[in-house]
Amino acid sequence: MAETETCPLHFPSLEELSEVLKSGLQKNYAEVRVSVVDCPDLTHKPFGFPVKGLCGKPRIADVGGVPYLVPTARLDKIYNINTVAKKIELPGAYFLGAGAASHRSMGLNAELIFSVQAESTTTPAVNGNYVAHINPADGGCLLEKYSDKYSDCDFGLLSNVYASEGKPGKVLEVNVKKRTGEDNFVSCMKKTLLEHYGDRSVGMGGTFILQEGKAKLHIMPPEFSACPLNNDEDVNRWLKFFEMRAPLICQSVFVSHDPGLDLRLEHTHCFSHHGEGGHYHTDTTPETVQYLGYFHPAEFVYRIDKPSVTHTVGRD
Repeated sequence: MAETETCPLHFPSLEELSEVLKSGLQKNYAEVRVSVVDCPDLTHKPFGFPVKGLCGKPRIADVGGVPYLVPTARLDKIYNINTVAKKIELPGAYFLGAGAASHRSMGLNAELIFSVQAESTTTPAVNGNYVAHINPADGGCLLEKYSDKYSDCDFGLLSNVYASEGKPGKVLEVNVKKRTGEDNFVSCMKKTLLEHYGDRSVGMGGTFILQEGKAKLHIMPPEFSACPLNNDEDVNRWLKFFEMRAPLICQSVFVSHDPGLDLRLEHTHCFSHHGEGGHYHTDTTPETVQYLGYFHPAEFVYRIDKPSVTHTVGRD
């Protein structure tokens, strides 16, 4: 795996972040509650994660990037979560977030929803990842538990992941209802942090549930585009969009300001227990939408295998 760059992030207290986020979210939602709480046991429903919490040496990794997908796919870009754990100096880390599945493993292109604990010197990896891909039978969504068919911990092209020791501890609980603004849930928090902290980069990761309503998601086609995807319009024509229903469990990573590492500043993928999942864009039912999330700031960001030639296409 190629070069890794590391940058410390601004790391406010949870109490401070609670007040900052509350102020920003109130501009976008009719009802807002943000508080510091003990992280719920994430091994329980509806999460079903392999770890109990989001705490312990929190950090973010941005691996590869969209330039490895568009304009044309770099099929040689295959990564392994156990290797990433070593790169970020946290063997045995728990990872959540969003990325692309390994086409080498699956034989097709798919959205990867991360929930995996990397191997350590004493324990094997526990892969709770999901994959969302296009069902060849009807063109709809096919959501599967990755470990039901595959035994590796690989992914391809790009990922944005939050990593920690997976320990219980204090986190931010964010509960909002009825969207009144234009921004999606994640974008609103990211913008709020940018407005408050400016060029002091704050990174956060966590999991949230779309409890009520529906959302716009996309899934990449199983075949990479034969024609170069040169702009956002090309990308959107290639992607398959869906409206999916609550409850959706969403794995999210966002950074308020790029400290010069060519980061993807927000990325969220969702899974469910009713067969739907993919890449989250926004809710489509602002009057009835409800979100409940648990988040934690990161101390560092690690930029792994940054593309040497970059662009801003396809980063929504």
